[in-house]
Amino acid sequence: MTTSLDRDTDTRTDGAPPPPVDADATPAEGESPWMRRLPWVSGPLMLVALLGIWQFAVSVVGVSEFILPAPAAVVGALGDLFADPEIGSHIGVTLFEVLAGFGIALVVGVAVGATLGRIAWLQRAVQPALVALQVVPKVAFVPIFVIWFGFGPTSKIIMAALLAFFPIMLNVMLGVRSVDRGHRDVMRGLGASKWATFRDMELPTTLPYVFAGAEVAIVFSVIGAIVGEYLGGSQGLGYLVVSSLNALDAPRLFAVIVLLAVLGSLLYVAVTTVKKVVIPWHDSVRTGV
Repeated sequence: MTTSLDRDTDTRTDGAPPPPVDADATPAEGESPWMRRLPWVSGPLMLVALLGIWQFAVSVVGVSEFILPAPAAVVGALGDLFADPEIGSHIGVTLFEVLAGFGIALVVGVAVGATLGRIAWLQRAVQPALVALQVVPKVAFVPIFVIWFGFGPTSKIIMAALLAFFPIMLNVMLGVRSVDRGHRDVMRGLGASKWATFRDMELPTTLPYVFAGAEVAIVFSVIGAIVGEYLGGSQGLGYLVVSSLNALDAPRLFAVIVLLAVLGSLLYVAVTTVKKVVIPWHDSVRTGV
């Protein structure tokens, strides 16, 4: 007769021990629901705290509004910006430059990173030039690009592509090198073609590295486009920063910065969303890292 004690201890009739229980297992594929909700809680709380400190500095400490305008003044300036019929064209110009530069960096960075990752001697040969190009402050290239390509969007696109290129290229190169040589030998021994080896083994291994570089690169693309507009442009959000600075209009300047932060955040979210769709099986997607 089976007693309640037997049922509680979960013993098996064949004498084998019960299956082990993973103590680290948590809901939602390794991540607790609280961890998934944490950014939606901490983000608004940090924003409220920032606004409170900001308002305290203006109202209580007495910081001049020429240096730090009140949040209400920035909100009013932001409303005036959206009331301006030309704001749409400025946002469109900056967005085009960012996306074009990011697209160029993505294509070239993946191609160069994959090539250097597969050909060791070529990577050794070009490494000094890549290091020299990477350590040079990219702002120094803006006047050169303006001389070469003029004040139009081309110089800003190239600037955005240049900043976004290195994170993608370096991550792709690391991803290609992370493919185990033994796995390649196994695929070759199974008679897999080069295309099948690339599709079934190399591509899934490298894609997480591509998206890791893309997440950094999209932010750098925004920086590159804004720097280009700031130093040599007549359109775009970077130009609005310069015009607000020249007019000593601090609320408008802060409003443009807020707009830039929102634009960059939306682009970053877009990249992470694509990553979740393309590589839903990867740990960085399942755990939210």
